[in-house]
Amino acid sequence: MPDAIRMTFNVDGDDFAAAGTASSEVKRALKQLGMPPELVKRAAICMYEGEINMVIHADGGVASVAIRPGSVEIELRDRGPGIPDLELAMQEGYSTASEQARNLGFGAGMGLPNMKRYADELKIDTKIGVGTTVTMVLRDRTR
Repeated sequence: MPDAIRMTFNVDGDDFAAAGTASSEVKRALKQLGMPPELVKRAAICMYEGEINMVIHADGGVASVAIRPGSVEIELRDRGPGIPDLELAMQEGYSTASEQARNLGFGAGMGLPNMKRYADELKIDTKIGVGTTVTMVLRDRTR
């Protein structure tokens, strides 16, 4: 749609200090556009969880966001190892995070479950040795 505002972010892998930068920028943009607080919160959570997953598991990737009146679409694309057991990865508490990530307070196994909880639509395409693409659509529930 031509009425979309698009934002694209390169997410650096293993850069825990910069993790969360893209989600903060999306949150700020949504607030400035006057999106409902509930939608802003859900989008920020989904974006943050995906961004952290790309840092922890996939050596980074690209996050693309399309903001439209009443909705936000987030696409997270990486060239990481892929998710060997998606059903298991969707379970709360399951994590394959490294010791380094866990020592920094990440890797609690809530990333994908939180994305599922807060997105209205969630699609995950993953191929071992190729990477993972997560697409989420969040709609304004106040309309």
